[in-house]
Parts: sequence; structure tokens; C-alpha cells
Amino acid sequence: MPCGTQAYCFLSHYHISILSHYHISIMGKLIIFSAPSGSGKSTIINYLLTQNLNLAFSISATSRPPRGTERDGVEYFFLSPEEFRQRIAAGDFLEYEEVYKDRFYGTLKSQVEKQLAEGQNVVFDVDVVGGCNIKQFYGDRALSVFIQPPSIEELRRRLEGRGTDAPDVIDARIAKAQYELSFAPKFDHIIVNDDLEKAKAETLCLIKKFLSV
Repeated sequence: MPCGTQAYCFLSHYHISILSHYHISIMGKLIIFSAPSGSGKSTIINYLLTQNLNLAFSISATSRPPRGTERDGVEYFFLSPEEFRQRIAAGDFLEYEEVYKDRFYGTLKSQVEKQLAEGQNVVFDVDVVGGCNIKQFYGDRALSVFIQPPSIEELRRRLEGRGTDAPDVIDARIAKAQYELSFAPKFDHIIVNDDLEKAKAETLCLIKKFLSV
């Protein structure tokens, strides 16, 4: 009957609209962190992971072989250098870096989309160039955060306090940090880590607001 058909069509469009809204609402968001080495970024991220925010790291791809019990698709996606180059040429990466010859690391668009579709809020711990690229690609769906040391002098003190790097390595890290700091204004927010507990609380508040939790 025409009336029944119209009612059926109305309900179908209505339900499609509701389902589409539900799908959008459960899609995850992206949170990007970048910082110079020694800024406390890893400590802050690890703290956030304990705060029941449904955060998950994106699973990166690498051209290095697996170590120990590492499994493909769990710790990393393991590709040969040639496979990695083919995926770069195909435009499959949000960002990538060749750390040294034939040793690549990168973020696959398909993996990020899969995690977002599952409702995960995907966390990125990437260099400043990679962070800017991901933010540009996802726009308002992504929040970019730069963790900044209070000063270069304090950064040097922290790196020396680790006792793990030779003086020339520390000098190289400081030189790189000065370059990285020039990118800070390109990020949505800058957290100055002059007090770790304060920086953790400030970042948590920022992430909760972004995720609306």
C-alpha cells in the first residue's frame, strides 16, 4: 500500500539518520604529542593512558626486523625496506621518517582509520614534522600538543641528569631541540613542563575537554 510504503521509507531514512549520527559519535579522535627529547612527554603520555580516556597508541610500521617476541600487527607492522618505499610512493603514510639508511618508521592511514572506526582515541608520539602533517590531514578531529621544557638550559640539565648519553650526543639533542622548538607555535596547545605534576594535570584537563568527558 502507498501509505505503508511511505511510512516504511520515512522510518528507513529516520533510522539511517540515527545510525549515521551514532556512528559519528562513536568515532574516535586523535591526540598528537611532540616535544624535544627530555621534555617529559613520555611521562605525561603514560600518565594519560591510566586515566580511563579510551586512549590507544597507533600501531606504526617499520622496516626493521622483529625483535624477541614482537608480532606483526601487534607491536608494529613489519615491512621490508622495499615494501616501505612502495607504500610511501602509494601515499599510504600519514607521516614517516628514515632514521638511517633503510630503517623506516611511519604511520599508516589505514591503521589509524581502523582504530578510529573502533572508537579508539588514537595517540601519536611523533616528531614535530610528523605531528604537523597529521594535524593538517585530520584538522579539527585532531588535537596537537607540544610539550615544552622551561628553557634550553633546563633541558640540558635534564639530559645530563639521565647519565645515559655522551656529551656529544647531548649537544646533538640540544641542537635538534632548538630546531624543534621553532615548531611549537604550529601546535594547538603548548604545555610548559616546568613542574611535572602541574603539566600532567594541565594536559589531562585539556584532553578531557577535547574528548568531551
